[in-house]
Amino acid sequence: MEALFKIAGIFSLQGQRYTPVDADTLVAYREAEDGQILQEGICETGALASFLAAGTTYSIHGLPMIPFYFFYSIFGFQRVGDMIWACGDMLCRGFLIGGTAGRTTLNGEGIQHQDGHSQVIANTYPNLKSYDAAFAYELVVIVRDGIRRMYQQQGNIFYYLTAYNENDSMPDMRESKAVAEGIIRGGYCYYSSETLESSQIHLLGSGSIMLQVLAARNQLEALD
Repeated sequence: MEALFKIAGIFSLQGQRYTPVDADTLVAYREAEDGQILQEGICETGALASFLAAGTTYSIHGLPMIPFYFFYSIFGFQRVGDMIWACGDMLCRGFLIGGTAGRTTLNGEGIQHQDGHSQVIANTYPNLKSYDAAFAYELVVIVRDGIRRMYQQQGNIFYYLTAYNENDSMPDMRESKAVAEGIIRGGYCYYSSETLESSQIHLLGSGSIMLQVLAARNQLEALD
């Protein structure tokens, strides 16, 4: 998110009161009275309260806002699940982004800090749309469609997206309407083997496990 600091600014009532050490860089730290980023620290209740307030301005103040709340996915539903339910009750709109999901990071702190189940909990919220994307272009499609549904079609829904921080190259999206529609539905054909045309093997995957799915594909295609 540091790439957004200089462009959008971090909200501060008093603005920037000192010169940051990276002031001359392309992604300098910047606080501003009109900053668009709220830096809430590890106060999940306060951060979600800000998300709820921004996500309901369309009905309270007639001013549509599109809030994005970024947090460790393990500290979302397990800590403020009731407040997320309140977001649904109040017809809040916006995007909850659960980072470092999939139990791929924070290993030294034990399984208490490793999320592998927040998507299961998210599916119990009736007007919360949840997605476990594997690639950057999938997130683009989901966010674009979410904005259309919430703010153009006035849908009473909000979104939960899990994201990861593993180092991996991001493929380009195939120019296909079926791919975009499949992403929104929750599944699409990412790859069809030309060497195993007669096989009946279907590999399914999303999110962090997608890397292992592609590794399994390579092993299967290498079989004689």
